[in-house]
Amino acid sequence: MDLQSTKKLTNGIEMPLLGLGVYKMTEREETLQAIDKALKVGYRAIDTASLYGNEVEVGEAIRYSGVAREDIFVTTKVWNSDHGYDATLRAFEVSLKKLNMDYLDLYLTHWAVPETFEETYRAIERLYDEKLIRATGVSNHHEHHLEKLLAKANVAPMVNQVEVHPYLQQDALKAFCAEHQIAVTAWSPLGRGGVLNDPAILEISQEVGKSAAQVVLRWHLQNDTIIIPKSVTPSRIEENAQIFDFELSPGQMDKLHTLNRNQRFGQDPDNFKFNF
Repeated sequence: MDLQSTKKLTNGIEMPLLGLGVYKMTEREETLQAIDKALKVGYRAIDTASLYGNEVEVGEAIRYSGVAREDIFVTTKVWNSDHGYDATLRAFEVSLKKLNMDYLDLYLTHWAVPETFEETYRAIERLYDEKLIRATGVSNHHEHHLEKLLAKANVAPMVNQVEVHPYLQQDALKAFCAEHQIAVTAWSPLGRGGVLNDPAILEISQEVGKSAAQVVLRWHLQNDTIIIPKSVTPSRIEENAQIFDFELSPGQMDKLHTLNRNQRFGQDPDNFKFNF
C-alpha cells in the first residue's frame, strides 16, 4: 500500500484509501490552504457535504491545484432537509453548481431519515444511471437501513460512510457490508481525537515509532477501511499521510481490537435528532 492505493468498488471504480475530510472547515482561506496542502502531499480524495457549507471552496481549490479533475475523487452528500426523490435531484444540482463540476465521483445520503431515505437513494440511483456520479453510496446507515435499500435497489450502494474508530469498531455492520460488497469509509477515524490518549494505543505508538494518530489510521487500513481524517493543520495533513511505511503486527492489531466499547462520539443513526 502507498498514498495512491485504492479500493475497487463493485462497478470497478477505484476509490482512494486515504482522503481529506473537510467537515467544519468554514474559514475560506483555511479551507483552500488545507485542500491545496493535501493535494500537494499526494491525497487524491476530498470528502465534503452540502451541510459543511464549503463546496464552493472545495471546487475552487481543486481547479487551481494543478491536479487533473479526473485524478481526484470527490464525494459530497445530500442533507436531511433535502431528502426524497425530487428534492435529492434538486439538491444534487445545487451541489454540482457550487463545486463547479460536470460530475461527482460519489454521492451519499448523509443520514437515513426514516420516512425518506429509500426515495433519496432511488434518486442517487438515477444520478448514477445518468452518469452524473461514478459511484453510489450512503452514510450513517445501519444494517436494517441497508437491507431495505438492497431489497429494492437496481444498483446496490457501493459505499457506506459511518463512524468507526477503536472505541466503536462496528464489527457486525462491517461484516454485513463485506458480505454485500459495500466498501466502508470511516468518518472521524480518530474518534474526534478521543482515542489518542488510550494507553494501549500509546504503547503501540512507542513500539513502532509513530504517533498515536498514525497507529490508528494504519489500523483502519489493515482492517480494509477507507479513511478521511480531517485537519486544517499542514503538519497534521502530512503526518496523516505517512502511514504507508510501517505495518502493525497481528499482536498489535489484536490489542487494538480489544479496545472496542461501542462508544460513539457522534450520533447514533437510529436516534439522530433530525432538525430541519
